[in-house]
Amino acid sequence: MSKSTFRFHTIGGAFAISSMEHQINEEIRDKEVRLIADDGEQLGIVSAKEALDIAIERGMDLVKIAPQAQPPVCRIMDYGKFRFEQAKREKEARKNQRVVEIKEIRLTPGIDVNDLKVKVGHACRFLKGGDKVKVSVRFRGREVTHSSIGLELLQRFAEQCTEFGAVEKQPKLEGRHMHMFLAPKKDK
Repeated sequence: MSKSTFRFHTIGGAFAISSMEHQINEEIRDKEVRLIADDGEQLGIVSAKEALDIAIERGMDLVKIAPQAQPPVCRIMDYGKFRFEQAKREKEARKNQRVVEIKEIRLTPGIDVNDLKVKVGHACRFLKGGDKVKVSVRFRGREVTHSSIGLELLQRFAEQCTEFGAVEKQPKLEGRHMHMFLAPKKDK
């Protein structure tokens, strides 16, 4: 027998309890259920009491897997083993997830050629690592009146990063900053 977790919520000012997991064994209160054996065989529609007796006879749990069906579908299984395998699959899925970070590189319109190469190198390293890159040009003072210089700079920057990434969002001027986003290229 396994333990279920419950969530409390209010309905019209009164508390109600709803199960966040499957109903098992004595928790199943339906009159009739469609029963599936542990080997996948359909045993037909039987009373909940009879289904529970069959599960106990086989040394397993009765688990309601489709409560919205008419009649509800119950399966005979080893619930502890089922939960363990489910937790193992979820852990594996979390392990394989990669959170994509957005790294930022800041430039100025008067950046030197070698400084730009260094910044491009950093961006390529970030893109190789699977992260997105936000490239921004900051205009100071009257530089904002020559925003075309910043646009050309961002386009040159994007051209030099084409091996590892592509432009996700085109350059856009917002106040005194011009931004562009680069995304890593997908491996084929």
